[in-house]
Amino acid sequence: MKKKKKKLVVPVRMNIIFFVVFLLFSSLIFRLGVVQIVHGEKYKNEIKKTSDVTIQIPVPRGKILDRNGNLIVGNKPLKAITYTRPTSIKPEEMLEIAEKLAEFIKKDTKEDLKAITERDRKDFWILHHQNEAKSKITKQDEKSLKQKKLAEKEYDKEIYRLMLERITEKEINSFSKKDLEVLAIYREMLSGYPLTPQIIKNKNVTKEEIAIIAENLDALPGVDITTDWDRYYSYKIDGFAPLATILGKITTTKEGLPSEKAEYYTALGYSRNDRVGKSYLEYQYEDVLRGKKEKIENKMDKSGKVIDSVVVRKGQRGNDIVLSVDMEFQQKVEEIITNKLSHLSQPYLDRTFVTVMNPNTGEILAMAGKLRETNEKTGAREYNDFALGNMITSYAMGSAVKGAMVLTGYQTGAITMNNRVIRDEPLVFKDTKSKSSWSTSAFGDIDDLYALKRSSNVYMFKLAMRIGGQQYYVPNGPLSIDKVKAIDTLRYNFAQFGLGVKTGIDLPGEQVGFGGRIPDFAGNVLDFGIGQFDTYTPLQLVQYISTIANGGSRIRPHLVKEIREPSDDIHKLGPVAHELGSNVLNKIGANEEEIKRVKAGLRLVVNDPNGTGKSIKNKQLKIAGKTGTAEALYDGPVPHSPGLMLWNLTFAGYAPYDNPEIALSVVVPWSTTDKMHPNLDIADDVFKAYFDLKKKREKKDTNSPNKIINIKKAEKEQNEIDDSSSE
Repeated sequence: MKKKKKKLVVPVRMNIIFFVVFLLFSSLIFRLGVVQIVHGEKYKNEIKKTSDVTIQIPVPRGKILDRNGNLIVGNKPLKAITYTRPTSIKPEEMLEIAEKLAEFIKKDTKEDLKAITERDRKDFWILHHQNEAKSKITKQDEKSLKQKKLAEKEYDKEIYRLMLERITEKEINSFSKKDLEVLAIYREMLSGYPLTPQIIKNKNVTKEEIAIIAENLDALPGVDITTDWDRYYSYKIDGFAPLATILGKITTTKEGLPSEKAEYYTALGYSRNDRVGKSYLEYQYEDVLRGKKEKIENKMDKSGKVIDSVVVRKGQRGNDIVLSVDMEFQQKVEEIITNKLSHLSQPYLDRTFVTVMNPNTGEILAMAGKLRETNEKTGAREYNDFALGNMITSYAMGSAVKGAMVLTGYQTGAITMNNRVIRDEPLVFKDTKSKSSWSTSAFGDIDDLYALKRSSNVYMFKLAMRIGGQQYYVPNGPLSIDKVKAIDTLRYNFAQFGLGVKTGIDLPGEQVGFGGRIPDFAGNVLDFGIGQFDTYTPLQLVQYISTIANGGSRIRPHLVKEIREPSDDIHKLGPVAHELGSNVLNKIGANEEEIKRVKAGLRLVVNDPNGTGKSIKNKQLKIAGKTGTAEALYDGPVPHSPGLMLWNLTFAGYAPYDNPEIALSVVVPWSTTDKMHPNLDIADDVFKAYFDLKKKREKKDTNSPNKIINIKKAEKEQNEIDDSSSE
């Protein structure tokens, strides 16, 4: 009997599975077809897609030169190690590069380690101890944060904040010296913008460091060797630079943009770590000195890797500014001040100021100030630069302002050309102390010339009385002037000379002195007339005397003479981009005859045998001016008893008196005696120094506008950089 064959039966369930698989494969094939045929070109382009990112590379600042082309502030080239951070890199990867770099360079100076903040240490600790950091977050922390339904980024931010809060002091101080060196490098790498070179080290970079990094660049992605720059003063001697307080400072790369002006600067295209001027000339002329950054366009793939770089615009260092200051003359003036100050062994007299200006153009030829201080380490006396004191400190100037007082008398009608004689006599008002001139005997009937020559106080007192409405003095009678009207009139007229108002100098931070309040007593109005009520700056004093010297025009003083484009030839200055001419702020109300009259009086002060400035020796220079001695309340830094009264010794003058070339102010505050005349000695020596220098230059014909000193020094420094770079 034959056996029947069994029929193979495929279960229905299996058929269903096969059918589903068939449908899935069909769908996949269909989808692949759509991708390739319909959207193929689109996705190909997406794969090839790149992004363009433009970055700007900083350039050196412009130079600062004196009126003769002598370099004052330049750029010292520095060997530098930089790091350029990609747009997408993990902190762990950057840390690995920092650790490798720390094997090749030293970055453990006090400055490097001091820059590390507590937050830097905490971030670095978390990066090194990720598991321990995570263990500081409890389940309860996570639960409470999740209940707040924060976005993912906000949640992570809060978690990280909790980690930072719970790091102990012991943990953040657990780093070794080598760890801190790595951290110092890492924080520099992290502080810059992506794709922008960030300086890791630019001070004391050795040839050995340059060589070993050059050999290992393949193992240090983003690290490079380049040339940076730093500001230096070519006239710096023993740590001191003439005009240093006026020239100002720039921020470091660590400081970057000042926080209070960061938004302003970034709107102008600055990066946050750019160096900018932060005080005085460097700050005032930032837009001139900054230069044009080099612009580079980087092409990147989707991963953020740079695949090509194109220079869109070459960088150009900043324009140079040429000062009106003559540095050879400036140094001579500073030497004169220092010598005089060093021989004045008085407890409170610790400073002296001299400003020299061309009265016809407003050009500052020298602005010198010295401050005697004690070196805390050595105990030695030092005479530090305080040129800035000429515009930020003010003093009672005494009789030096009497030229303005006499001209105010003419402008207000208190005296006229036909009625200018006033009796000099002790003034005794009811219930007040006697007020008189400095002489033990009264001068009697005198005119304005005699009043200036002999420095009559009473002449000025009576002018102030007339301006205040009291035409006649009555012995033992009342001082019945309108003190408000009088002081307002006097201040208004003094302001026309630049006294008590800003001079307009091209520097920030100028002060105007102390004034503006209404006197408590009518007698204070009389004191104002002899320079013993309001206070003025030495800069205001030179503007005032210049106004008289040039015939009545108040001219804005300025330190910058011209702006020049950068030159490729260090032996020559670039072409003039802008020239700063003279700027007349106002003209005083006196007429030519009245001004000539006062100028005649100022000439007698120095050249008449009875003039208060007769001790000035160099009469052949045709010097005119006005001496000043003001008794003033001491408000300096030396400990003192309340109400201490000292003497400010001043002088304001010009020369030659028949064709003025220079005007100057000398201010020697806080002398314990009025019997010495350092103000006149200094003025005498400064006038002589100016004309001696002029004579020497005319004889030797060395005053070339295209000369730059210290060229050899600059070339040497550049050659050193070039040599080390080639190695």
